[in-house]
Amino acid sequence: MKKNILILAVIFIIIILVIIINFKVNDLENYEIRKFNSEYEFYNKDDLNGINITTLINKATNNNEKYGIPKDENGNYILDDDYSIEIYVVLYDEEETKTFEMERFNKMGLEGFTNAFATATFKCTNVKYHENTGRVASMFFEVENY
Repeated sequence: MKKNILILAVIFIIIILVIIINFKVNDLENYEIRKFNSEYEFYNKDDLNGINITTLINKATNNNEKYGIPKDENGNYILDDDYSIEIYVVLYDEEETKTFEMERFNKMGLEGFTNAFATATFKCTNVKYHENTGRVASMFFEVENY
């Protein structure tokens, strides 16, 4: 009888430990996601300049490289449902509005973008998140004046 009670107690303790460990792992994952997102959500505001956008493009490019996000034949990242990030910049003139992916600026050289838009003012107009992971998936920035 004592042996059965001891076995049940051990099983109960193991179940409790598994639940606690799962809870802690889940907490840690949520903390990491919040920390990751806060690095990008910092740019979710008005009154950014071209240097801020360049920094963000570099950060997103580094993220995509870290997670091994593949590229298509044009050198654009093939976005996934978990870890990829894309930065879009909306530029306009009197005649048209164009949305550019960050890869376009990387191909042309970010130094040129920085020089051309260092004093321009941008605002974040949209942030999207991955459904699977809750991480930032894309951000859209619109030039306000340049």
